[in-house]
Amino acid sequence: MHSEDVHKRFGRLEVLKGVSLEVTKGETVCIIGPSGSGKTTFLRCINHLEKIDDGRIEVNGQLIGYRQKKGKLVEDSERNIARQRTQIGMVFQRFNLFPHKTALENVIEAPVHVLGTPKEQAVGLGKALLGRVGLADKVDAYPGKLSGGQQQRVAIARALAMGPALMLFDEPTSALDPEVTGEVLSVMEELARAGTTMIVVTHEMGFARKAANRVVMMDDGLIIEDGTPEHFFEAPTHERTKQFLSKIL
Repeated sequence: MHSEDVHKRFGRLEVLKGVSLEVTKGETVCIIGPSGSGKTTFLRCINHLEKIDDGRIEVNGQLIGYRQKKGKLVEDSERNIARQRTQIGMVFQRFNLFPHKTALENVIEAPVHVLGTPKEQAVGLGKALLGRVGLADKVDAYPGKLSGGQQQRVAIARALAMGPALMLFDEPTSALDPEVTGEVLSVMEELARAGTTMIVVTHEMGFARKAANRVVMMDDGLIIEDGTPEHFFEAPTHERTKQFLSKIL
């Protein structure tokens, strides 16, 4: 993923003020920062849930949401944008599962209807992914019968089912009870170890320290610090980063 000088405004409010970030294949990058710093907006711009006002974002070498026309960027067709989104998995704070479908049906929905994967093949993949997130015994359970942590793990399996080049996580544990947060984070740690390319907006500093290759600090619409977890937690250079960490660690 490559973003260059990304700007985003909501009316007069400039939320992103020139965000540039490079995430290489197989890397896990955690984005931290105070509420209102632009973290979630930036994540939503990566898969074009929000349109950017300036700059460019590429995933797998492809421009996201726009195409080049006569030296200018123009918004791409809905069809192309939908196709690009299949390459980007997103896990939200809320799980957004279909309540009337089982865990397995939730996971295979997009591969079957969007990618055209034969149902039998999708079922095999879905069961394998639910096993990977520790839910092999919940294949036929409906979301209403699952805990928040289990629902979030189904949501992770659902995003993985598309075989995305990039996984985005928007504070995936913030709506969960503390005792189930760990089960979701351990699934994410396993994905990081397996070389899944991930960008994670999180307040979970233990996860950032353990699983991230790099940690990025955002403040007031800008990236103000970018370094290894060691650099970040032991010797951050920016005063604002030191301040923020002192409040939460």
